[in-house]
Amino acid sequence: MISQNYDITSTRQLVVAGENQNRTVYLQIVGNSTVYVGGSGVTSSLGVPYEKHSSPHTVFVPINEEIYAVCADGVTESLRVLTPRLD
Repeated sequence: MISQNYDITSTRQLVVAGENQNRTVYLQIVGNSTVYVGGSGVTSSLGVPYEKHSSPHTVFVPINEEIYAVCADGVTESLRVLTPRLD
């Protein structure tokens, strides 16, 4: 598994790149703000909201799909992402 940490702001950011296979990834919000995830057009109005939780959120990612993340204006949040190693 590969663990990465991202500082998410109001500028959307790629957090899971597309791959040629299905994957299960885990998202963990570190602070108390909301992170919105979705495709390349994600916004805080259209994204799926994720909030801090005691265990990571499990997300299934289909072949060649990507996950982007964004926060509301003026908010920065730390997002940890755990993805499978694709050696």
